[in-house]
Amino acid sequence: MTKVILQYVLLFIALVLAQVVIFNRVCLFNVALPFLFIYFIIRMPLTLSTNWSMTLAFLLGTTIDIFSDTLGMNALACTIVGAIRLPLLRLYVSRNEDISMAEPSLRSLGISVYMKYVLTVTLIYCFLIFSIEAFTFFNIGQLLLRTICSTILTSVLILGTDSLTIAPREKRL
Repeated sequence: MTKVILQYVLLFIALVLAQVVIFNRVCLFNVALPFLFIYFIIRMPLTLSTNWSMTLAFLLGTTIDIFSDTLGMNALACTIVGAIRLPLLRLYVSRNEDISMAEPSLRSLGISVYMKYVLTVTLIYCFLIFSIEAFTFFNIGQLLLRTICSTILTSVLILGTDSLTIAPREKRL
C-alpha cells in the first residue's frame, strides 16, 4: 500500500514539474496546448471514492494554478473531471465484469476502451478550461478549434506516456 501511494506521489510531482517547466511553454500554431498533468486524474485507481478523486484532482489543479498563475481555472476544471471520470469509464466498459480492481491503462482496459476514455476526459477538460478562460461563447469557432487541437495533442501525449509506463503485472479486465 505504501509503495502504491509513493508511486502516485512521484507521478504527481513528475507531472506537475513537466507541465510547469516544459508544457506550459508549448503552444502549437497558437491553438494547441498540451495538458499532460491530467494523466494523473486519468490514471487514479478505480477503487478511489469520488470524494477522494475530486480532492486529489482539486489539489492537482490548484498546484498547477499556483505555478501557472491561472487563478483557479485548472482547479475547477480538474475537480469536475475528477468527479465524472468513473461514470465516463463505466460508459465504455461494456462487460459485466467488476472494474473496481484495476487502474485505467492501455493494458488493463484495452486500446479501444482506453482511447475513448482518454479522448473523452481530455475533451471535457479542454472544453472546460477554454470556456472558463474565455468566459464567453462569443467566438465559438476559436473555442472549438482550441478545444479540438488541444484534445488531440494532449491525448497523443497521454497515450505515449501510458505506453511507456505499462507494468507487466496489471490485471486485464
